[in-house]
Amino acid sequence: MDIAVLFFLTSGLFLGWALGGNDAANVFGTAVGTRMVSFTTAAVICCVFVILGAVISGAGAAGTLGKLGAVNALGGSFMAALSAALAVYLMTKAELPVSTTQAIVGSIIAWNLFSGTQTDTDSLIKILFTWVISPVLAAGISILLYKATTGILKRARMHLLRTDAYTRLGLLLAGAFGAYSLGANNIANVMGVFVPASPFTDFDVFGLFTLTSIQQLFLLGGIAIGVGVLTYSKRVMMTVGVGILPLSPVAAWVVVMAHSIVLFLFASQGLESFLASRGLPTIPLVPVSSSQAIVGAVIGIGILKGGRGIQWRVLGRIGAGWVVTPLLAGVICFVGLFFLQNVFDQKVYRETPHALSGPGLERLEPAGVDTKANKAHSRELAGKLEYLYRTFR
Repeated sequence: MDIAVLFFLTSGLFLGWALGGNDAANVFGTAVGTRMVSFTTAAVICCVFVILGAVISGAGAAGTLGKLGAVNALGGSFMAALSAALAVYLMTKAELPVSTTQAIVGSIIAWNLFSGTQTDTDSLIKILFTWVISPVLAAGISILLYKATTGILKRARMHLLRTDAYTRLGLLLAGAFGAYSLGANNIANVMGVFVPASPFTDFDVFGLFTLTSIQQLFLLGGIAIGVGVLTYSKRVMMTVGVGILPLSPVAAWVVVMAHSIVLFLFASQGLESFLASRGLPTIPLVPVSSSQAIVGAVIGIGILKGGRGIQWRVLGRIGAGWVVTPLLAGVICFVGLFFLQNVFDQKVYRETPHALSGPGLERLEPAGVDTKANKAHSRELAGKLEYLYRTFR
């Protein structure tokens, strides 16, 4: 592989490291914050299962992110990932659990603006919708799960030590499920921008199974997330675990489960196929914010307790970080693309010519597109055609 390709991929690995440093808190922050699980144990389990989730189930959410903006040159992918990583790193330094989803979306939109590419509004609306619904859904699941769990424990009347042991085991299992869901859903944030320009080819592993080009990208990204978990996640874990609302061990388990269920729902291709085969509404495969899901789950517990103990000032800082992150990533990306193209003479996007058949052009005429001008292959028309093609296909 060309050394330049490896260099460009480093920004995706940096973003993976930043995601691991920040988002591992969403999986094990409450368990570590309540002292039920040690940081070392949490980090090792998180590393293993986040890699499994990325490789096995990561393709679903990556598709929607790719439709938002198909970054089609390695230079552009490099800068989009680097900008998102820098934004997440700065927020992690501030000990805030921010959204890597928001960071990479900000970077992709900046690339679209720089390259003159139309942003797929359908995909953008889907992603923005999840930014609203995921914390609300997590809060609702958290409330229902907490009521059910506490009710079962009261009826069981177990000894305190046995309850403690079961809770500790439950936190480990929930953390493993959460790490798998995190890898499956959020690997799209780390390596999704590299998918259209992937330098890998399918690889046969001793005749046992085949790693596709995308799975190889996701494997690298998953390893980078794991390194971030091991080296830089402890401070944000404590912010999530005890900074927003002091949690009991049982409440900590509920929060992790609620967060994990939300991430899994928006990443499961199997669930989407199951719902579609029965004519039911499907859940969009979108990389959702694990930070928003975990904060929503914690707030759900707080609401159930009447709002007492919620640290609204900490919550306000986290909310401000969610607003700043995509804007910061977008500005860094746009400026970085300018320098990468004009100072370092690197190709950050590739022109995409379009030649449509007669029936295809006829389908575009009702949308007000001057189909005769298609022959000129102007840059503006190419962007419109690419957008409309994705819309009508």
